[in-house]
Amino acid sequence: MTGGHGPGYLAELTGVRSGKRSFYPAYVTSIERLEGVIHALDRISRTLVRTVEQQDDLLRATVRTAAEHVDAEYALFAVADSVLPEAEPRCTIIGPGGRQLSTVDPMPAYVRECLTRVLAGQLGFDDDGGQPGRHLRVPVTLACEVVGGLLLWAPHGRRIDETDEAVLRILASQSVVALHNSSLHRRSERAQQELLAARQREVIDSERNRIARELHDSVTQSVLSAGMQIELCRAEADGETAERLTTAKDLTRGAVDQLRSVIHALSHDRDGTRASLPELLEQLTEVHLPAELAVELRIGGKPVDLPAAAEHSLFRICGEALFNSAVHGHARRALIRLTYRTDQVVLAVSDDGSGEPEVLRRVLRVAGGHDLDGAHRGLANMDARARELGGTFSVRRSRIGGVQIVVGVPLG
Repeated sequence: MTGGHGPGYLAELTGVRSGKRSFYPAYVTSIERLEGVIHALDRISRTLVRTVEQQDDLLRATVRTAAEHVDAEYALFAVADSVLPEAEPRCTIIGPGGRQLSTVDPMPAYVRECLTRVLAGQLGFDDDGGQPGRHLRVPVTLACEVVGGLLLWAPHGRRIDETDEAVLRILASQSVVALHNSSLHRRSERAQQELLAARQREVIDSERNRIARELHDSVTQSVLSAGMQIELCRAEADGETAERLTTAKDLTRGAVDQLRSVIHALSHDRDGTRASLPELLEQLTEVHLPAELAVELRIGGKPVDLPAAAEHSLFRICGEALFNSAVHGHARRALIRLTYRTDQVVLAVSDDGSGEPEVLRRVLRVAGGHDLDGAHRGLANMDARARELGGTFSVRRSRIGGVQIVVGVPLG
């Protein structure tokens, strides 16, 4: 060769001397394989740094790397349904041109058969599928146990040799470890979130209990003492003064009932199992109310879970409505209807008291910016709670003679 590029030039570059005429082609082939392995290992390293990403992204990158390394027509990565229960998805399939396939997409029968067998836990990988040299089944192992498989089908003319198999075994083994670590990472995140939520509940419950004790030991006792003093004064008064003192006594009794309702709500057992709205309303009928009011609860439709804020607001609206029925409407009977519809939840509280729906509606119309008395402030609060939930609030005549409060809250 001219220009100094003779047989000695190759020896100078490689440090290897040989007189065999076949040496150079074999050397070039070896270099090409080495470069292919290096590129494959580089892709593996870039794939495995996705460990804490979405698991489907990790699997796609794994299978695509394997497919690119051997120019595979089809590549399949799957783990058995009986292992790694947190891992999703269970498999990833790459088709011609690197296209991502789903389990329902058309694919050759031999690919679908292998997928079915791996998912079912039939993890024998000795059979070459009748396609030696272009079909490779690499077992996926975790803790010395075969849990799945990486399967590839190369095009005609592309032979999968021992070097390719070694690279793909590394990729399969490390990928299942990364998948397992991703599952553990997510499990750890969930555990941390649950622990944080438990600590927050503990702090909130502690504060709720403290407020309940303060209300019971100080505020309620003071209101009861005020009621006793009013009763003593009423016994010695007459005429208009006696009537006003009677009203004051009724107000203090209503205040005590409200305080007891609040104390019960604050000290309600928080054992980690949040009561459903029907259960809360059932407790409301049994605990919160004066003995003079008989309350019935009826549930319609199929109950569904609501956000805690929505259930709390509906619970407070119902409590306020029953309080108004007993104290201001002088009702003897009340009916609570909680109806679950396809698009909303409807709460209706009816009584047989002396309230006038038109009067209450007029109060609501002029409520903005006015300092309402205690009887009407609760009504405005109920309306505000319903609007905060994106719902509706209305006052109607009940079928049992008094007032009916109706609140509709949209689902979702």
